[in-house]
Amino acid sequence: MRTLSIKATAMALAVGVGMSFGVAPSAVTAAEPTLSEKDFEEAKTLYFQRCAGCHGVLRKGATGKGLLPKDTRKLGQKRLEKIITLGTEGGMNNFDDLFTKEQISKLSTYIQMDVPPPAEMTLAEMQNRRKVFVDPKDYPTKPMHNRNWENFFLVILRDAGKVGVIDGDTKEVVAKIDTGYAVHVMKETSDGRFWFTQGRDGKVTKIDLWMDPPQVVAEVQIASDARDIAVSHYGEWKDKYVVGGGYWPPHFVIMDAVTLEPLKVVSTRGVNIDGEYVNEARVAAVYNTPKAPTWMIAVKELGQMWQVDYSDLDNLRVEMINTNKFLHDGFFDPTHRYFQIAANASNRMEFQDTVTRKAVGSLETGKKPHPGPGANWNDPKCGPVAGTPHLGEGKVTVWGNDPEGRPDQAWKTCYAVESDGPGLFIRTHPTSDYVIFDQTKHPDPEVQQAIKVLDKKTGKIVKTIQVTDKEFGLATHIEFNKDGSEFWVSVWVRGGKKNWSEGEIVVYDAKTLEEKARIKGLETPTGKFNVYNRINHVT
Repeated sequence: MRTLSIKATAMALAVGVGMSFGVAPSAVTAAEPTLSEKDFEEAKTLYFQRCAGCHGVLRKGATGKGLLPKDTRKLGQKRLEKIITLGTEGGMNNFDDLFTKEQISKLSTYIQMDVPPPAEMTLAEMQNRRKVFVDPKDYPTKPMHNRNWENFFLVILRDAGKVGVIDGDTKEVVAKIDTGYAVHVMKETSDGRFWFTQGRDGKVTKIDLWMDPPQVVAEVQIASDARDIAVSHYGEWKDKYVVGGGYWPPHFVIMDAVTLEPLKVVSTRGVNIDGEYVNEARVAAVYNTPKAPTWMIAVKELGQMWQVDYSDLDNLRVEMINTNKFLHDGFFDPTHRYFQIAANASNRMEFQDTVTRKAVGSLETGKKPHPGPGANWNDPKCGPVAGTPHLGEGKVTVWGNDPEGRPDQAWKTCYAVESDGPGLFIRTHPTSDYVIFDQTKHPDPEVQQAIKVLDKKTGKIVKTIQVTDKEFGLATHIEFNKDGSEFWVSVWVRGGKKNWSEGEIVVYDAKTLEEKARIKGLETPTGKFNVYNRINHVT
């Protein structure tokens, strides 16, 4: 079997799904880490699926550390295997429940080898990858079922490459819909009828909830690696455009929201806030702004928020707002004017005014803040506040976010509470007395399988809920139902296909905090999106 050396690695195979290139391999020396072509292909795929999001396609690092050969070879094979197996308390999960020992060994070797140069993607290629399954003229003019679709939950079935649609009233699984691989997030049209998913493989799908059962009506691939998507919700452009952000190639793509035809590609490569040119300047997050015909586009490695005006695509206007590195997830304040986003490598939350299109604040929080879809509530002392957990430590930081009513508290820490371990998501509802957050990133199974309950009135953690004790199970991502009487928590069961169907969602009473139901038979459920809460910006 021919092997690939450090010098020949990536010229032989692609980094991600759909990337290809080839160059004759150089001679192999005994000192160089090597993999057979088959093992290299397997390790490359594992890296793309599980590692590139934090460490980058080019392995230069972002949320996670850089993994270039000059650094990884110093650590050596055994040390790398131990890190991948056990994880770290800095926020990296253990992978021994997901990879076999052989896979960990191959991946450890792979990241000591040269980084493959990935392929680009043109507008013409995207247009050729578009598929229309239902012509827009054939869309139903009213719901074809009698379900309360505004209380539907759309659930990411991550590793299965599907989205589950669950009836929030009856707890029935209405449909499981094929999408892109490992959907990161979904965004909705202004009425909540159509939902657009963005897969890690760059595939965008458009789902119609009025159909019986709900189904994909169109799809397109806009990147080889991607994360987020948003719809235009403002004025005469309402539901006219949809934008998808790419990790690789580093760009964003504006599409027709009805047909998913790609219309415009904008590269995000550029000079970061330190004056350095960045080739892998990835789009980490994309959000519609309710008060202007714009999107907030987080260019991760540049440390810039781009406020992109979609009112004239031929003369695209982009405000490049300097913040800090590396930008990740964010959410709006209750007025929908101020955008709050994590710059997790700088241990800060950043704040922008989407009306003036300028940065208005920056707050040091804790190690690697990660608010996910975020949470806003009222604090007895500080008034309107928001909060975030952290990838790098067990902590929730709470800050004031009402510059008009409480200018002395705006963008300043109100208080912070310690938890048992790092987490990903925090949520609440205006009718709830509590704020709920997870601890998914801690390597200890008991910690990562539990969620914490924070009392809004006291600012104290009042309960720890052990969501699951399933082997390989993680408790993650909280979402409330339409009226706020329940919150739902995902049990993401990792460990390969044999465990996929053991995933479930646990439903809790939002007042008593007691378990009400378990929705079983879900393949690796992660993020959940309640239609009513999302179209009404309930955080």
